Amino acid sequence: MAVTINRRTLLFKPDPKRVIARFFSLGPERSKKVISRILSLSEDDTLQTLNQTLRDFSERHRNISRIFTRHFHCVESLIHEVGTDPETLTQERRLLIGAYFTHEYSIESAAFFNPSMVEDPDQANLEEGQKRVIVSFRATGEGHVSSIAFRGGIIDKNNHLEFKTPGRLVDEAETIQRHVYHKEDFIKKLTEMDVHKPEVIKLVMDKLGDSFIYGELQGAITAARQEIDPTFTKDKVFETINWLASSHYEITFSMDTAISDRVIFPIASTESNGIEDARFVRFTDDDGTIKYYATYTAYNGYSILPKLIVTNDFYRFKIMPINGQSAQNKGMALFPRKINGKFAMLSRHDGENNYIMFSDNVNYWEDVAVKVQDPHYPWEFIQLGNSGSPIETDYGWLVVTHGVGTMRRYVLGAILLDLDDPRKVIGHLSEPLLIPNEQEREGYVPNVVYSCGSIINNDELIIPYAMSDYCSGFASVSLKELFEKMLPGKGAYLKNGKKKKHINNILLVDDDKITQRLATHILKSAGYHVVIAKDGLDALMEISKQPFDLIISDVEMPNLTGFQLLEFLNERNYEIPVVFLTTHTNRESEMHGLKLGAVEYFKKPIDGEMMLLRLKKLFAE
Repeated sequence: MAVTINRRTLLFKPDPKRVIARFFSLGPERSKKVISRILSLSEDDTLQTLNQTLRDFSERHRNISRIFTRHFHCVESLIHEVGTDPETLTQERRLLIGAYFTHEYSIESAAFFNPSMVEDPDQANLEEGQKRVIVSFRATGEGHVSSIAFRGGIIDKNNHLEFKTPGRLVDEAETIQRHVYHKEDFIKKLTEMDVHKPEVIKLVMDKLGDSFIYGELQGAITAARQEIDPTFTKDKVFETINWLASSHYEITFSMDTAISDRVIFPIASTESNGIEDARFVRFTDDDGTIKYYATYTAYNGYSILPKLIVTNDFYRFKIMPINGQSAQNKGMALFPRKINGKFAMLSRHDGENNYIMFSDNVNYWEDVAVKVQDPHYPWEFIQLGNSGSPIETDYGWLVVTHGVGTMRRYVLGAILLDLDDPRKVIGHLSEPLLIPNEQEREGYVPNVVYSCGSIINNDELIIPYAMSDYCSGFASVSLKELFEKMLPGKGAYLKNGKKKKHINNILLVDDDKITQRLATHILKSAGYHVVIAKDGLDALMEISKQPFDLIISDVEMPNLTGFQLLEFLNERNYEIPVVFLTTHTNRESEMHGLKLGAVEYFKKPIDGEMMLLRLKKLFAE
């Protein structure tokens, strides 16, 4: 029998009213004609035309005047060419010029699909059992160009999802070019992308030093174009060189924008055919710091380029290519932490099977990828792929997969990978997890269900998924039932029905740097993730950002003592076990801590072996 799947009624459909204001390019000659016509207007006509435009569009955009000013600067050099000094123009005429070089683009008028879900960095001010989440979508508009859109919501203790209605004012981020390119790496990436015509590449690269910036590359491309007979293929190589360089950038959104008002739109020619299927993951580094990564595919009509997004807060994003011989094709998904000291990533670089690869650098994947899964069941005979980053559970890495069978029908499945060696598949659903039903099979691409990232909450797997590349919804499945199907007879749950306890995140609170270093080393050597707080106040800030399974805290600290920290947690009903770590202890002090709810006392100096034995015993109870 198949796993019981619970489809939610909540749907996200395309909305043509969600528009951004983009630069409207006419080409140099036509642009100069338009500018000349605007310059010929009287001041009264200029003001009247501008005021009418502002009345018609100011309520549709957050700051339309700022947008007009930015687009005026895009054509400012052409004003010189028509014989006018831009400095002599009134502010009204500048804004009107900018308005003529602006157009609206509906970012999600055609489709709103391929979602991924992660925990919001901000988990403050929530009720017990609630979790704030961010869902990203592939939004497709005019010309079928795809961008990344977001929605923010809350999951309650019963796993009900509630999302705020998005506003009308959508913001496109400002673009910042901040990258120094190294020639050797740049040429190597072009080779990995299967870009031929080495004579064209050499012609451009010979004009550059060992390292160069974006503007220097543009000059080299311009000079090289003048030295070679133009052909369609050569022009495509020039475009791809420029495209690769443009693919490194940083974008920033205004702090007053809601998450649903931010859209990552293709930047210039970098992703001229769109941004496809971002797989976001909340990543915990070895030192306990949290980052959010997303892998996605950019396509310019000539080459595919796998790319990586990095953000800490969903306001500032860094975008860069993913390099290496194994970083090819679509569908890469990063694990949420390092495994045995290395980054790990699922891939499908042959377009058919699921692979895993490892690297010391999140941007470079040179090692040969290892196949972990090939088509086995009829519903996946054509191809397999992942449907988002693996999710760490007590029993293994849970991977939601997709398979393609007869009539190119996509379904969702699941596998379980070994926690310590994810090259090993230890569990597999023998039947699909989700199959497109009669309502879901009709759309832009029929018979497809697809996801880019799920989460676990309150013992359920919550799957955001796309329906036939048109709209998106949610489904959930009981973890208990899922593991019983994947691991038959192996006892996914204990006999008393309680889920096995697995300690993942530990918050270490101590103002002594030597203790910080020693305790962190001991805990990490046992496989724990450790976040350090220097005192009780710092600890409260960390607790508001992310969940912790255990707190190990000094007692005597500045600002907020360990006892005061535990009292605060009790008042706010935080159910996080607290262990006190202290040099000076007596019966009265220890009794006070235990009465407050401390589960254990560790003494300084730390005995590493004793600490780990006590932790193991503590959480085996």
